[in-house]
Amino acid sequence: MAQAKQLDPRRFESFSTFLHLEPTELRWSQRLLVITGAVALGYVGFTLLDARLFQASAKRSLETQIQREEERHEPQAKSAVKTGDVLGRIDIPRLGISVAVLQGTSSRMLRLGAGHIEGTALPGETGNIGIAGHRDTFFRELKDIQLNDEIQIQTATGLFRYQVDWMKVVQPTDTTVLEPSSKESTVTLVTCYPFYFVGAAPRRFVVRANQY
Repeated sequence: MAQAKQLDPRRFESFSTFLHLEPTELRWSQRLLVITGAVALGYVGFTLLDARLFQASAKRSLETQIQREEERHEPQAKSAVKTGDVLGRIDIPRLGISVAVLQGTSSRMLRLGAGHIEGTALPGETGNIGIAGHRDTFFRELKDIQLNDEIQIQTATGLFRYQVDWMKVVQPTDTTVLEPSSKESTVTLVTCYPFYFVGAAPRRFVVRANQY
């Protein structure tokens, strides 16, 4: 008859230690967990509030830019674009998306709004305009985008309308979707994919729309 396999008592040392915590130690452990959770929730709340307040400020800034353009009687040379500048606002009416577009795609820029991808055409210009956004905040509703949906880009110089032509999923290294277009004006939206993936998403969801 085979002998019963003996269990190594060391495997249960940590669990046994937990079971035999003194009441005071257990209370402190519980308090630490509560404090950690409260800090995490506070940070998330602060981040969301900060983004909302910034969006309100950015949209007011855009309205001021539009008013100044309307009051000008002569065209002026465009100033150099700097990281963090408010370039316009992107709206997708059917999805309820309305977010200010900032220059740059750093983590801070994408936390505060949608980011214009450096090296692509600027909003309102002819060419391929690249705009990125987070899948869990401003671009969350892109999961429901459909062919022929209208995308609007408002800049200081005017309102530009685009119609969705296609959507596809690509690898993060695939930058061909951002290649310049000299014959037409397009906008390319980029966000991470899958939308509900926990952690760093492995692919990118791309939407292409043509001006009409």
